Amino acid sequence: MTAQTALQSSWTKRIEPWLLLAPMLIVLATVTAWPLARTAYLSFMHASLDAGDLPRFVGFGNYLALMKDGDWWHAVRNTAFFAATSVTLETLAGVGIALLIDSQIKGRGALRAVMLIPWAIPTVVSAQMWQWMLHDQYGVVNALLIKLGFISHGIAWTAGTGTAMAAIIAVDVWQTTPFMVLLILAGLQIIPRDLYEAAKVDGAPGWARFFYITLPLLWPTLAVAILFRLLDAVRMFDLAYVLSSKSRETATISIYARQQLVDFQDVGYGSAVAMLVFLMISLVAAVYIQLTKIRLISE
Repeated sequence: MTAQTALQSSWTKRIEPWLLLAPMLIVLATVTAWPLARTAYLSFMHASLDAGDLPRFVGFGNYLALMKDGDWWHAVRNTAFFAATSVTLETLAGVGIALLIDSQIKGRGALRAVMLIPWAIPTVVSAQMWQWMLHDQYGVVNALLIKLGFISHGIAWTAGTGTAMAAIIAVDVWQTTPFMVLLILAGLQIIPRDLYEAAKVDGAPGWARFFYITLPLLWPTLAVAILFRLLDAVRMFDLAYVLSSKSRETATISIYARQQLVDFQDVGYGSAVAMLVFLMISLVAAVYIQLTKIRLISE
């Protein structure tokens, strides 16, 4: 092979993947890049839907006002708490349930099918269902707790200051844990069984097999599952909106963005909020991916 032929072959290998990805990139640019660019443009404007209010350029004025907005920072704290708590609980529950289903137990096929039901229910339908179940007067949850003697009267779980966020997290864990189980179970089933048999022969206890075989080999799958759930949790809107509507105690950054754009019809300020939501989600993804790569390299 001549040097010219080798150079052409190398160039073809570099350009061919981009040619194959070109149709998808064009579609993404059409449906994503233009709305994002338009939102970024409006975030530097004072613009509203009020008749006669003409847009005008304000530079970083919307962003500076947002940095001083206590409601925005409250929404950021709500989102961070919700994301950290729900993803942690879903990961721990997902690992435990996946290990149980992966073991040789009777009826695990039926258990897998039943387990997916909460995840298959649309979020809005699931939230509305739980809102009825958690109702302080007619909800089955309060009726059961009163009958068992844990409480003496009905509790407004989704309206109380100290219980609303806990109720939202509980519903989210119930709904999305099956997703974590599904991904983690797939990762468990590709781990060679010979490793466990060799460890048993060497006399390794169950906890040692988990920490030195299962967890290291499961980590790549677990990292991807956590990333997917983390991104969903950071941009969560529908669950909190249906369960507690516009409550400040449970408002997330997505709910706050919707409030500015739809309720207040402040397009400029709302666009600035939307851009910060986008940047925060991108930052979370970038930092997590970087930390995950460092962890994988160190192992």
